[in-house]
Amino acid sequence: MSTTPTPTGINAGTSRRNFLKAAGLTGAAFALGFSSTDTLASPVQNLSGLALPESVELTPYILIEKSGRIIIMNPRPEIGQGTYQSVPVLIAEELEVPLDKVVIRQTGGESKYGGMWSQAVGGSGSIRGGYTQMRKVGASAREMLIQAASQQWSVPIAECVAENGTIVHKSTGKKLTYGQLAETAAKLPVPKEPALKDPKQFTMLGKPMPRPDVPMKVAGQATFGIDAKVPGMVYASIERCPVFGSKLVSFDAAQSLKIKGVQKAVKVERVVGKNRYEGIAIIADNYWAAMQGRKALKVTWDHNHHDTFNSDDFEKSLRELAKTDGVQGHNAGDFDKTFADAPSKLEAFYETPIVSHSTMEPMNALAQYKPDGKIELWVSSQGGDLVRDEVAKVLKVPADDITVHILFNGGGFGRRLTQDFATEAVLLSKAVGKPVKVIWTREDDTLLGPFRPMTFSAMRGALSADGKSVALQHKVISPSIDATMNEKYDKTKPDGTMLEGTNEQKYEIPNLNTRYVHADIHIPLTYWRSVTSSTLAFPHECFIDEMAHKAGQDPLAFRLAMLTKDSDAKRVLLKLKDVSGWDKPLPAGKGRGVAQWEFFAGLAGQVVEVSKDGNGGVKVDKVYCVIDLGTVVNPDTVKAQVEGAIAMALTAATKDGITFENGRAVQSNFDKNRMLRINEMPAIEVHILAEGGPTIKGVGEPGLPPLAPALANAVFAATGKRIRRLPFDLEKV
Repeated sequence: MSTTPTPTGINAGTSRRNFLKAAGLTGAAFALGFSSTDTLASPVQNLSGLALPESVELTPYILIEKSGRIIIMNPRPEIGQGTYQSVPVLIAEELEVPLDKVVIRQTGGESKYGGMWSQAVGGSGSIRGGYTQMRKVGASAREMLIQAASQQWSVPIAECVAENGTIVHKSTGKKLTYGQLAETAAKLPVPKEPALKDPKQFTMLGKPMPRPDVPMKVAGQATFGIDAKVPGMVYASIERCPVFGSKLVSFDAAQSLKIKGVQKAVKVERVVGKNRYEGIAIIADNYWAAMQGRKALKVTWDHNHHDTFNSDDFEKSLRELAKTDGVQGHNAGDFDKTFADAPSKLEAFYETPIVSHSTMEPMNALAQYKPDGKIELWVSSQGGDLVRDEVAKVLKVPADDITVHILFNGGGFGRRLTQDFATEAVLLSKAVGKPVKVIWTREDDTLLGPFRPMTFSAMRGALSADGKSVALQHKVISPSIDATMNEKYDKTKPDGTMLEGTNEQKYEIPNLNTRYVHADIHIPLTYWRSVTSSTLAFPHECFIDEMAHKAGQDPLAFRLAMLTKDSDAKRVLLKLKDVSGWDKPLPAGKGRGVAQWEFFAGLAGQVVEVSKDGNGGVKVDKVYCVIDLGTVVNPDTVKAQVEGAIAMALTAATKDGITFENGRAVQSNFDKNRMLRINEMPAIEVHILAEGGPTIKGVGEPGLPPLAPALANAVFAATGKRIRRLPFDLEKV
């Protein structure tokens, strides 16, 4: 296996000799991929021959050298979620080659690998978006190799079979390696609809497999963005104002320049969507000198009255806005009339905080702006295409002049979808004429965002005389992620991102209404793991519990009563009921809660068990999770992702939000922005529903939204106390 996911730049329109040199091949080879205009939609012809076609830009995903070495290009960055294994294995399974005999290389946003998001990770879309397409790439190559062998042996294709990187003639046992067949196969047409393997024949897909990146990481051999080095590079540490909206008035770097190793101070701009923030970078021979030089800076800022912003006042404004109607999202039936006429009704208000992404590897990027205007970057990012497009936009250069090396990421969670740290490095490299490595401190990362938005929810519901749910309204009051990024945001229209999942639950409630009330904010916001489902599942599923309690019914039975039709949600809840032993009474002092959530990324449900600790607090004992996938690539990775999502959700629910005083975040490091510790991690039992259905669902995000409501519902079951505001202290319920 390769030791680093370093990309290979291969430009269409080059000679075959240059193509092979650029690909790092050792001999004749053929390449197979997709048309970039189809964005992973259909296989196209192979790329070997005397020259690559000039008129169509093609994308090679499989490179087979005459020596027998097989290279599979991985378009999805590895941020800890397992795509370094899960995406290449889709190709390898159909190609009939063990993954441990493959060299994996990471793409770097090259346009021939597809447009925006074709080489990014987010929204739990890596497998959802490429499962069949990537398998077709492998299957097409397999069929071409089989045909090449049948021609060489002058035998029927049906007598040839692919096995372990070779083609075998079944009756004689003769073998040819893929490398021996590569040149012949390259001259054949690519099957448009290759036959895919029956899942019963899978040797890798659906089975637990070791991840090839793990040994590298354990041994310290994996290269993350923060490890990147190139000759002649310098380091930069950037002083930025933590009061958003401030303007730089002046700075004095005289004391900074006296520090050994410091070379100069340079103004630089941070670009986050429509936002522009000024900063002063200290350029130095080493990171320590850059940091010391930064501390010695004297800076004057004009806060433009933004230093009066604080969380208390902003929360009060949201509560006032909750009294307004906002913009209607989804509407079914007649909520207002049903609610007014209902014999039993209830209302509740829920609050969730601003939170930081807090990736374990802080933001960083190494960039080189070359004399000829070409740009090269080494970066931990959630998308090589995202880096290229953002750098091209900010610096106004052609995307094809940018080479991006996507390295391993020490966490993403949505933060690395925003490429401000990469553009900073490029701007500084251009200014100083050297490769520049920008490294954010933990304080930078926590103070400067962008953040997950604060989200409040006003809930109203109605029950019939026999205790059935007849009406539900979920009104969301919050700032908008899109509004803080996009100049053209339209406040008069419902914001689908901020209403995410509220009308996608399968509960059969005849009168359902969702509304969005927009709140202006100047703080930069962005997507967080599971986006707004991370904040909206909490009020929605807690309120379902409140309705069940009002009706005098068991919370799980109440949910199932609203799911008379067959649905994935019903299957998830029935499985949860079984694996959690829901109907078995718990000992005194214990409680269990349930929640499920379905949204764009997928579906999962959870049962949380808690126990009172005798000191006014509760302990989270166990979490049962059922995740519905349709199809599984690696069950071990699924379990790891669900466990990680639960840890992140438990942190957000019970640790620290980001609060503001005097215009800046109060929390700056892990002392006040605490992470869940290993001794606080509950036992987790993960059950996977994967019955080979036509819909493939995501893994990385669906395990997060149900945790907070299931936990809050469990606390109520154990203590009788409702949790309507996050975060809450488990030790002081």
